[in-house]
Parts: sequence; C-alpha cells; structure tokens
Amino acid sequence: MGAVLGGVDNLGLFILAGWLLNLTPGPDVLCIVRHGLRGGVRAGAVAALGITAGCFVHIVAAALGLSALMATSATAFSVLKWVGAVYLLCMGLKLLWPAGGRWSRAAPRQPIGHASAESDRLEMRAEHSSGESAEGLKSVFFRGFLTNALNPKVALFFLAFVPQFIIPGASSPVVTFMLLGVLFNVNALPINLGYAVLAAWASRRVQTVQRALGWLDRLAGVMFVGFGVRLALTESPSA
Repeated sequence: MGAVLGGVDNLGLFILAGWLLNLTPGPDVLCIVRHGLRGGVRAGAVAALGITAGCFVHIVAAALGLSALMATSATAFSVLKWVGAVYLLCMGLKLLWPAGGRWSRAAPRQPIGHASAESDRLEMRAEHSSGESAEGLKSVFFRGFLTNALNPKVALFFLAFVPQFIIPGASSPVVTFMLLGVLFNVNALPINLGYAVLAAWASRRVQTVQRALGWLDRLAGVMFVGFGVRLALTESPSA
C-alpha cells in the first residue's frame, strides 16, 4: 500500500478537484435532486448510491483498459455512446409524457389552500414512506446506476483525469489508478447525499416546490433529452 500511495502525485489537489467537479450539475445531480424531491432523503440517497455503483463500472473498466479501447476505437465508443443517449432520451420523454396522462387538463392540481396543503403533505409523506411511491427503491437505484454507467464520457473522464496524478514510472500504476478512482468515487458520495438532503428539505418546507413537482418533471425531461442529444452528438476521441 505504501508503494501505491507513493505513486500518487499531489493527492490533496486530486481530492479538491474531485469535489469541485462533483459539485457541477449534470445528469447525476439532476437524477438525485428529482428523486429527493419526490421521494425524500431515502429515495435521493438511494439514487446517489446507484450513481456511485455505476461510477465503479467506469473505474474498473478504465483500469482494465476498456476506456483506452474506447478512446482509440470509434466503434466501441459509438456503441456505448448511442446506448447511453437512447437511455437518456427515453428517460426524458417518459418524464415529459408519463403513462396515465398526468399532464391532462382534466386533472389539474387543486388551488392553494389549507385542504390542498394538507393533501400535499399526505402525498409527500406517502411518497417518502414508499421510496418515490410505486416505483420503489430498487427502481430508483437502477435508474441512478444506468444514468452513470451508460455515459461513456465518465469512462473517458477517468482515463483523462486520473493518470495526471500518477507519478510516471510508478511501481503499480493499475493499482494506483484503481485506488484513486475509488477515492474519487467515495469523495463524491457526501456531495451527492448532500444534494439528496437539500432536495428533501425543500420538498418538506417549501409548498411552492411541492405544488410544482409536475413542472419539475417536465423540466427534468427537457434536460435529460438535452443531455441525450448532446451525448449523441459527441464525436469519438479518435476522430
């Protein structure tokens, strides 16, 4: 372990850069916040854990050389890119046009008042207790996992970012890479959980947020479609 740590260059800067990068909003943060608003801290935390698990896929893949293959093979990059883009697009379209016609004008939200506020509180309490209502915590975890695991940019990020903190000629570069990847992922978890707590806090205390959850889904849908389109238009690094 000492030899592995000795192969790390500027560990403090690596940790700081990782925190700053994870604070930047993206598909992962959007996924956590949405589930945190609708299902409370537990659902947001489960989404964060799913994203963390998905990130481990990229860490292992990068360490084993899959990311290097993607960086040089247009075919390998394109396959994962299109799978990820289709997933993000499907998620976004599902939020924009959910089953059952949630956006139908025939079932508008009730006007602001004591009865509607109490109804909102009961609705949010039910969602908190069931882990985002009928979807269940397993579905929340799986969505978080896929949001990260199917994004080839994450794999390429690790390939480009982590080696900068490995001293040339390190005795165990692969092990050092794995260690730094795990450290990056573990350091990201408190930030992701913080987003979950913040979203749940807002859902309990800000009635406007509770009444606007439908509009949040629409906004999330548009953003996920945008992320999917942007990913689909990403050129292979070898191009």
